[in-house]
Amino acid sequence: MESLIESILVYSLALLLCLGVIIFYLRGQRKKSKLVEQKILKAKEEGMYEPVSLHPVVNEGSCIQTGACIVACPEKDILGIRNGKATTINASHCVGHGACFHACPTQAITLCIGTEKRGVELPHISQEFETSVPGIYIAGELGGMGLIKNAVEQGRQAVENIVKNSSRQHSADYDLIIVGAGPAGISGSLTAKKNNLKCITLEQDTLGGTVFTFPRSKIVMTSAMLLPLHGKVKLFETSKSELLELWQTVIAKHNIPIKENTKVEAIVAENGIFRLDTLTGEHFTARNVLLAIGRRGTPRKLGVPGETLEKVAYRLLEPEIISGKNIIVVGGGDSAIESALLLAEQNKVILSYRSEAFSRIKPKNNVKIKEAAENGLVDLRFNSNLVLIEKDEITMTYNGKEGVSEKIPNDLVFIFAGGELPTQFLMKAGLQITKKFGDAILKHKK
Repeated sequence: MESLIESILVYSLALLLCLGVIIFYLRGQRKKSKLVEQKILKAKEEGMYEPVSLHPVVNEGSCIQTGACIVACPEKDILGIRNGKATTINASHCVGHGACFHACPTQAITLCIGTEKRGVELPHISQEFETSVPGIYIAGELGGMGLIKNAVEQGRQAVENIVKNSSRQHSADYDLIIVGAGPAGISGSLTAKKNNLKCITLEQDTLGGTVFTFPRSKIVMTSAMLLPLHGKVKLFETSKSELLELWQTVIAKHNIPIKENTKVEAIVAENGIFRLDTLTGEHFTARNVLLAIGRRGTPRKLGVPGETLEKVAYRLLEPEIISGKNIIVVGGGDSAIESALLLAEQNKVILSYRSEAFSRIKPKNNVKIKEAAENGLVDLRFNSNLVLIEKDEITMTYNGKEGVSEKIPNDLVFIFAGGELPTQFLMKAGLQITKKFGDAILKHKK
């Protein structure tokens, strides 16, 4: 009898312990859920909740709350667990890594672009990366996938599809012309070489495309990628200079022809081939074209007097060699803030932004720029506009009132006002442009 009582007591204590653990766990989950709810409310207040480009959408019916997507996301605070299911928090910070998509064990995540309220214009592309114009293909950021690893993979796949679907019997100068020497363009160029295609790559600026315009210390890659003719590249926490050095080495090794400072102005179809007209007056013909250009296109200018002076730039290449200067940085995005912080190490920097607060910037950048302003490292000026640029000074107005102006000594001007989308260029080539409202770009196959 005593042993029975002891057994009952043991089992009762075990049961109570299990119940205690369950209650403790559930309380912890409720606490975490409330914290996520608070983050969502804050994100909505700060305009960070609505996605601006590629972003994850969670199927709550398939989500089992493993948290794998949250751990995998390198940007942090994009996803969280609320009421036992994964949900987006600061969706506007998402840059389309796709790590959450691949990490989810139940395939509950789809990568989408646009929302029901906010559409994003993208060219129509088939599963083989071919546009509405047969023979013209698109890979990388222009098609909605901006991450370097994704762009590299798309560049490879697009050219492999060209090899599979296209005849080499033609009268054009090249089998393939690739427009853009960024991640997708470089990968496509290497794939073309691997498949013995006669190919040339035209780049409006310099090798690396958009990556080349990043500040030197900016981290541009967070996961491994497969580079054609080279193999798997395992570069984590990679700087721009490291990545560019790798590309330059691989391109030189395989003798890949890339023509820099050659901007394509028009693509014209002529008897089954394409003629590409450039800003320099040169003409190239090809059986196929791969567009590997960014969505931001040409840097947007302010249109103010003096903007053509040599001291004005739209990208920051080597901040470490600039010192002792009076500099104004114009813009409210991550590029502007990161550049201002880098320049502030050795210069006197004003950061001018036309609105009253930053929106859609990375949390780390938001913290850093506020700390820099509080410590006097950066002169942060909201509600300000650059209206005149002169040799040794600039003129700014405040709160949109021309009567409230100030002349400030100045040596250099950096403008980060975004870019002009290449929509007209694409439409002129005959490509169909579609406005995406929450359309799936990457989803698991059934």
